[in-house]
Amino acid sequence: MSWWYKLLEVLPFEWAQEGQMIFMKNALLAIILLTPVFALLGTMIVNNGMAFFSDALGHGAFTGVAIGGILGFVEPIGSAVVFSALFAFFIAVIKNKSNMASDTIIGVFSSSAIALGIFLATLGGKSFSKLNSYLIGDILSITPKEISFLAIVLVIVFVFWLFVFNRLLLVSINPSLAGSRGIRTFWYEVVFSCVVAVIVTVSMSWIGLLVINSFLVLPAAAARNIARNQRQYHFLSVMFSLFSGIAGLILSYSFETATGSTIVLISSIIFFFTYILRKKFA
Repeated sequence: MSWWYKLLEVLPFEWAQEGQMIFMKNALLAIILLTPVFALLGTMIVNNGMAFFSDALGHGAFTGVAIGGILGFVEPIGSAVVFSALFAFFIAVIKNKSNMASDTIIGVFSSSAIALGIFLATLGGKSFSKLNSYLIGDILSITPKEISFLAIVLVIVFVFWLFVFNRLLLVSINPSLAGSRGIRTFWYEVVFSCVVAVIVTVSMSWIGLLVINSFLVLPAAAARNIARNQRQYHFLSVMFSLFSGIAGLILSYSFETATGSTIVLISSIIFFFTYILRKKFA
C-alpha cells in the first residue's frame, strides 16, 4: 500500500500528505475498486427492471448476519453470503416458475427477509444497536486486507462480464429468443443473481444497507438517459459511479457526513441532470 500512499501526496488535500489519515487513503482506493463493480452489475439490473433487487439481497444478507450472530460466529459475513446467495436463488426460481411480476416477488422476499432479520436480531431482548453499522456502513473502516480482496473481486467481475455479457443481455431483452438459441435462461439469471448477492453482501458493512441499492441503480440509470449504445452505457455508468464515489468521499470528509449517503446524493444529482439532457441525446 505504500506506493498508493506515496502517489496520493500530489493531491492538494491535508489528508493526502505523508503520514496523514491513512483511513482516507484506504477508503479512496476502496471506492476506486468498488464503484466500477457496482456500475457494471447495475447496468444489467436496470436493463432487467430489477431496481429493488439489490435492496432485497441486502435484506437477505442482513438476516444472514443475524443468523451468524445467533450461531456465535465472530465474523458473520460468511453466513450472510450463504444466506444471501440462497435468497437470490429462490427469487430466481419463483420468478421463473410463476407468472408473478418481478417487483412483486422481490417485494415479498425483501419484506420477509428484513422482518426475519430484525426478529432474530432482537430475539430474547437483545440490543439491535450492534447491527447499526450494517445499516449505515463505514467505508473509512476498510483495511488493506479487505482492499486486496476487493481488487480480486473486481478482476473476477470483469472476467465474468467478458464471458457472459452478451448472453445475459439477450436473456434480459428477449428470454424466448435466448431460449431458442440454446441459452439456459434460468441458470444465467441464477448465476447473475448470486454474483450480485455476493457483491452486495461483502460491501454492506462499508456502504450501508440503507443506500446500497442506490449504488447499483443510480449510475446505470443516469447513463441510460444519455447513452446511445451498450458501449456508451457501460462506460458512462462506470464514469458516473467513479466520480460520485470519489467526490462523495471528499465532500463527506469536508462536511463530516456519512460517506455512503453523500455519494448517493451526488449520483442523484447526476441522474436528474442527465434526465433533463436526455432528449438532446435521443
